[in-house]
Amino acid sequence: MEFFRIKRDIPFMRHALLFNVISLVTFLAAVGFLAVRGLHFSIEFTGGTVMEVAYPQAADLEKIRASVDSLGFAESQVQNFGTSRDVMIRLPLQKGVTSAQQSERVMATLKAADASVELRRVEFVGPQVGKELATDGALALLFVVVGIMIYLAIRFEWKFAVAAIVANLHDVIIILGFFAAFQWEFSLSVLAAVLAVLGYSVNESVVIFDRIRETFRKQRKMTTSQIIDHAITSTTSRTIITHGSTQIMVLAMLLFGGPTLHYFALALTIGILFGIYSSVFVAAAIAMWLGVTREDLVKPVRKKDDGQPELP
Repeated sequence: MEFFRIKRDIPFMRHALLFNVISLVTFLAAVGFLAVRGLHFSIEFTGGTVMEVAYPQAADLEKIRASVDSLGFAESQVQNFGTSRDVMIRLPLQKGVTSAQQSERVMATLKAADASVELRRVEFVGPQVGKELATDGALALLFVVVGIMIYLAIRFEWKFAVAAIVANLHDVIIILGFFAAFQWEFSLSVLAAVLAVLGYSVNESVVIFDRIRETFRKQRKMTTSQIIDHAITSTTSRTIITHGSTQIMVLAMLLFGGPTLHYFALALTIGILFGIYSSVFVAAAIAMWLGVTREDLVKPVRKKDDGQPELP
């Protein structure tokens, strides 16, 4: 389905060098923020106290969040757990204060606001558990990257695999750079968003690469840059429809999802925007710089036993 069709190819690759320089500068800036400021990890990674409380009616999260913040737990997390009546509260570690003392202070404040609140459970998440989560998250990211490279190398060609993985890592580092620069909280939900962006971005790259291969087979007189321009131009309508509809959903989460979904939706928004950019100006351009040719994607003509050529 297409909303419109561009009849004349847009010369994307004419400005590929300029956009690659911009990408490199942005990438280095993100790496600099990660090296200097680092990520602001959430309680899942740093450790803390996890409480589950229940109300007889739908809980007012904003009121609960304000009560918890009034105790000095500025980095606490309050969210529904299971139903609208169940609430999970995550509290950061505090020196000289035990998990039991933290939970007692919180329950006293919550009962002062609503005596019907009931404590279901209290758990302490140690820093060692958070370290394991960080390690497991990094391994998950590594496995996804390796899997994408193997898939693209088998389906297309190693040059496309290298180009796509550089573009995908570009998106990931940019997202992490934003979170490091503004010290936004990096939680497990944000990590899930980063992994989702990897899959989303590689899907866009695969669509463009597939159209490049198709154009190589149909157009024998066009140069590589012209073929890439034609492939990107012909998928522009599809890109606008797909990314536009996805971004509308993510924007709704960003605006109306509350603090629980805020950084998750923010990471997806950054990833979607840079995913479009990287698929066009990073992945396709790198494939062109690596010297992808028709012979890389189209099988050579084989001869039959009778000497007649066999079409690929």
